Amino acid sequence: MLVEMARDTEVFGSVKIHELQRVLKFDSGDFENPRVCNVPFESIRDVLKRMAIIIPVKNENMHLLDGVLRAIPFHCSVILVSNSDRDTHDVYKIETDAVTNIHELTQQEILCIHQKDPALGDAFHKAGYDSILDKKGLVRDGKSEGMIAGMMLAKSIGKDFMGFIDADNYIPGSVREYILDFAGGLCMSKSSYSMVRLHWKYKPKVVEDKFYFKKWGRVSETTNKFLNLLLSEHTGFETGVIVTGNSGEHALTTKLADIMTYSSGYSVEPYHYVYLFENFGPDAENTVNPDAVTAGVEVFQIETLNPHLHEEKGRKHIRRMLAGSLSTVYYSKLSNDGIREKIVEEIKDLQKSCRKPKENARMPPIGGIDVGKFMKGLQKDSKTYLRLKQGEIGGEAKHEKSSLH
Repeated sequence: MLVEMARDTEVFGSVKIHELQRVLKFDSGDFENPRVCNVPFESIRDVLKRMAIIIPVKNENMHLLDGVLRAIPFHCSVILVSNSDRDTHDVYKIETDAVTNIHELTQQEILCIHQKDPALGDAFHKAGYDSILDKKGLVRDGKSEGMIAGMMLAKSIGKDFMGFIDADNYIPGSVREYILDFAGGLCMSKSSYSMVRLHWKYKPKVVEDKFYFKKWGRVSETTNKFLNLLLSEHTGFETGVIVTGNSGEHALTTKLADIMTYSSGYSVEPYHYVYLFENFGPDAENTVNPDAVTAGVEVFQIETLNPHLHEEKGRKHIRRMLAGSLSTVYYSKLSNDGIREKIVEEIKDLQKSCRKPKENARMPPIGGIDVGKFMKGLQKDSKTYLRLKQGEIGGEAKHEKSSLH
């Protein structure tokens, strides 16, 4: 894979944010060019074998989910965390039927669990991780909460890398590219504490019966503006380095995943940056992880070749995403009155008032959870957990206990 070299890197304490890098070519020959990074396919494949792709799902179009699942490279393990309905129609049963069918054809390793499984909530409770639970002791609704459940399953099968893919993508080929881009970025990293965030080249819209290949959406543009403002206020130099504030498609090392704090719902991606600035920036009061400070935290931003065409969720969804994203900046301890005033002005149109945004819930790092004990109780009591293990094509699938019926 040929990836453009980063022309510049913003350094903020122990955090290195590399400027946007374009994918130049998926396949490459054996040559050296100081202007590009040539990542060998063997290195990419090695990362894929050590990676789990986590897909948070909630009542997604089954045609889209099926395409996403089929596009994930075979060497990756797939983890589906569903918060879909189970009352009138058992959508989760439909999802796991599709997963089982794909596994029978491909023998790819796939794990599934439902976010509202009481056994999952109980496992988090016994692990002392109650911040993810609602008043009933179940895992809260929310994308971030589903991602954390997926990360625990990824750790249970010993993965070194975790990637996240949204389930509403209309173009399966783009999903495959995203995962190869994850691997390429992780191969370029010099630190075991690193993250790769994708920037879509285009986000097509249908305008008067034609495709309009739009570069930016309002949520992304606004979130990036305020994250860059937060950074600029503390360096004294204006920057536009951050272009992936709302990057749902991203990957990180398990070492980094273990030490990060997480923000609830759809604020999870922009809060990644806020967390890194607060805890690894030059003004960090406490050293949360000396090893990470020494190694440095690298953030790669890669522009895809494929456009991103996904299902539209409506204006209400967009307003919720934007309010959650800006809340992470508003309540950051690095923010100031000037930034907060600009955020309130920005979200006037969303909430039709000058009130400050609602603060997002925070969830602590997952590194302190005993994965063995967590999984022991989950496997014993869960009625939705399913693990279809990797096997040879044409061989017999290996199933772990589940009671989906």
